[in-house]
Amino acid sequence: MIALVILAAAVGWVLMHHQQWNEGRIAADVQRFGLWAPAAFVALYVVATVLLVPGAILTLTGGGIFGPLWGTVWNLVAATMSASVAFLISRYIAAEWVRARAGPRLSRIIEGAEAEGWRFVAFTRLVPIFPFNPLNYALGLTRIRFATYALTSAVCMLPGSIAYSYLGYAGRAAASGNLDAIRYGIIGFGLIGALAVLPPLLRRWRAQPDGDTVDDPARAQVELDRSHPPT
Repeated sequence: MIALVILAAAVGWVLMHHQQWNEGRIAADVQRFGLWAPAAFVALYVVATVLLVPGAILTLTGGGIFGPLWGTVWNLVAATMSASVAFLISRYIAAEWVRARAGPRLSRIIEGAEAEGWRFVAFTRLVPIFPFNPLNYALGLTRIRFATYALTSAVCMLPGSIAYSYLGYAGRAAASGNLDAIRYGIIGFGLIGALAVLPPLLRRWRAQPDGDTVDDPARAQVELDRSHPPT
């Protein structure tokens, strides 16, 4: 009960101070740590996304701070850790809170995840239209094994981490007058475009042996968006 109160209070504080979560401020705060900047970034990423700060902002910032290579590494580490922490909170601490927030539409997500297991997790991680933060909590209410969830998330979030790291680096380089940033921006947008065409291919791959498929995760995405209106 105490943990739920603390979690709710922390989420409320973040929502009231959402204007402070911008790329420039985050980058300045992280870079103050010098050699410990990667550890500070990962810790900030995990805490922030668990408290429902949009992960895209932090992922772009990671690319801007550390570049396309190391930005991808630290973004992937941070995203995997934050996804794991939210999953465990939902499963062992705040299950009722998550159910109440998600509402009755959560059942479609749970049904899809439990019917397909790691394939459902892979689809939602590969396609960048799914909301990272609510999905982490929602999947914690399923019977998916934690090890399967964490490993599948790490592998399938890699393409998105690469794309957003390139975009973050391109944006920061362009702001400093580096014209070579256009190349990195094109790479980033190209990767995101490639991810956007994945759904039709993945739907075929997810087909059941008898020719039927379980509920489309895209429908689950719509339901999840409706139950989590923008704040």
